[in-house]
Parts: sequence; structure tokens; C-alpha cells
Amino acid sequence: MISKILIVDDDPLGIDTLESILEDQGHTLVSANNGPAALQKADELLPDLILLDVMMPGMDGFEVCRRIRTTPKLAEVPIIILTALDDRSSRLLGIEAGADDFLTKPVDRQELRLRVKTVLRLNRYRTLLVQREDLRQMAERVVTAQEEERKRLSRELHDDLGQALIAHALNLKNMQSELPLPEASLSARLDTLIIDTNQTINKMRLIVQDIRPPVLDTLGLRSALETYCREFSIRTGLPVIFEIDPNLPEMSDVYSITLYRTFQEALTNIIKHSRANQVWVELIVEENSIVLTIQDNGNGFSMEEDLLKKGIGITGLRERLTLVGGKLVISSSVSKGTIISAHLPLEAALPVKEEI
Repeated sequence: MISKILIVDDDPLGIDTLESILEDQGHTLVSANNGPAALQKADELLPDLILLDVMMPGMDGFEVCRRIRTTPKLAEVPIIILTALDDRSSRLLGIEAGADDFLTKPVDRQELRLRVKTVLRLNRYRTLLVQREDLRQMAERVVTAQEEERKRLSRELHDDLGQALIAHALNLKNMQSELPLPEASLSARLDTLIIDTNQTINKMRLIVQDIRPPVLDTLGLRSALETYCREFSIRTGLPVIFEIDPNLPEMSDVYSITLYRTFQEALTNIIKHSRANQVWVELIVEENSIVLTIQDNGNGFSMEEDLLKKGIGITGLRERLTLVGGKLVISSSVSKGTIISAHLPLEAALPVKEEI
């Protein structure tokens, strides 16, 4: 694995010296000659390590270190401070600013290489631990979501279908005990039973559709999305404009159900939270990705404050896509609506063909 190292020094000779020491170590080396340039390049590069000189005009290395530590996406980047100041107060300032290690100028070639190697190894180990913990937590949430879904289906089957069927059985038993009945009374009660039976069948169809839409297996993702849009608009009164790329390739079952669930959850969130009066849905091939975009003109939300609120469902959407190698992109602002895009890599989209 090639590591990216950002070298920050206002002295060109200092940069050249460090580059000559590290150039044959298999790293990608990038340099900056002042504090502001260092912050900009760190933001663009997302380095694995920063070698940071202290004595720079304007913004010194301590200030650069502090700012990096207060930038969320850079906060964990290891920083080795290089300084000609070999006094206790300077080291304390470096520790306070957030430095991980110190080297005194002029640096020893072998010591620098060993320090860099050690810090990079520890950083990768720390990253691996974080990734493992994220995967563990994600797995726990997946299991919890599955159990919650089973509980919900159990309640619906028991409370809706179960109770409806029990009522049918009781009505039939009562009719049987009252036979013979006048023709008009028998006809009216049979009509009621037929209506109740049709309602029960419709409830069963909704449950089946929620578990796994049959149209997804019989006619594919395109028809499943079109059908859901149409039924969603009828049920909620919220118009949905649906567009699909005619060149969309046939997709694997995992991709189809992932996009369908993402689409379903996004529309559910819109009807719950957005107060929109129009929704646009687009499924296209863009560069090397399949992109599903759901946009509404509702009240939107603050990305900083509301994104993690319980009930919005963003975490579940992101994790569902992450599990299949995709990503979720969200753009929203108060009173201007929301755009949610699911991106899946095109090369993994095609279904696996079984060998005969």
C-alpha cells in the first residue's frame, strides 16, 4: 500500500532533504511551503502522514497542527513535527497542538525513515480497528433491523390477517347455525363476507409486496419502480415523475433489491418529513456507475443538525448501499428540498451467469 506524505517547510532545501531521504521508500510525496498551503493540500490530499516544520513565517507549525486537529476529516492524520527547537516548552506546545511525534533538525536519515515507518504502521492499524468496529456495529444494526422487520410482519399477520380470518370463520359459523335463512338476508350477509374477503386479500398483497414485490422477479426493476411510483401517487396524492435510462443494463438481484429498497425508503421519508408537492425519480447510467436519484421540493433539512435525527432513515440507506459497494450522496437545505442519490459501481451490476 502506497502511503501519501505531506512535507511542510518554508525552506526549499529542507523539503529537498526530506524528499531525498524518503523518495526510495515507496511513498507519494507532496510538499507545501507555508501554513495556508499546507492546510489546502492536506484537505485535497488526505495524507497518511504530515511532516511539519515549526519555524515558518505567518502561520507556524503549531498553528497548522491545531487547525488540522479541528478539521473533522483530517483530525486523525498523524503529524511528526520537525523543529530546530530542542527545548521542553516547544515540545509541550507541540503536544498541546496535537503532534504525534517529534524530530530535531537536522534529522538523522535512518531515524526519520524508522519513525515514518512506525507511525504509518500504527496509523494503518488504528484505521483497521476503526473499520472493524464500524463493520461490527453495522452488522449489529442489520441483525436488529431484520428482527424488527420480522416482528412487524408477525404483528401484521396476527393483528390484520389473523383477526380478519377469525372474523370470517365466526360469521360463517353463525350463518351455518342460522340456516335456513331468508334469501335476501343470506345474500346480504354473503355480500358482506365477499367484501371482507377482498379486503383481507388486499392486505395480504400489500404485505407480500412489502416483503418482496412479485413484479421485481417477473418484469424486473424498471417495471417494479414504475408500478410503485404509480401506486404511491394514487395512495398519497403526491405526483412522482419517473425517468429511466433506456440503456440501463440488466442487473444482479442484489443490485435490483438494493435500489428498490433505497427508492422505497426515500419515498417513505418524503411523505413523512418533507411536505413536498412534487417528486422526481431518475435511474441512469453515469460514467462507471448506476445512479438512482430521488428529488423533492419539500422543506428540506439542515445537513449538520437533522441528518442524524432518528426517523430520517439516512443511516439505514447508507449502510444498505455500503454493503454492496455503493455510496449515498445527499444534498439538502431548509426550504429548498432534498436530493438523494444512490451510486452503485457499474462493473458489479451484471447478473452472474450460471454455467451449463
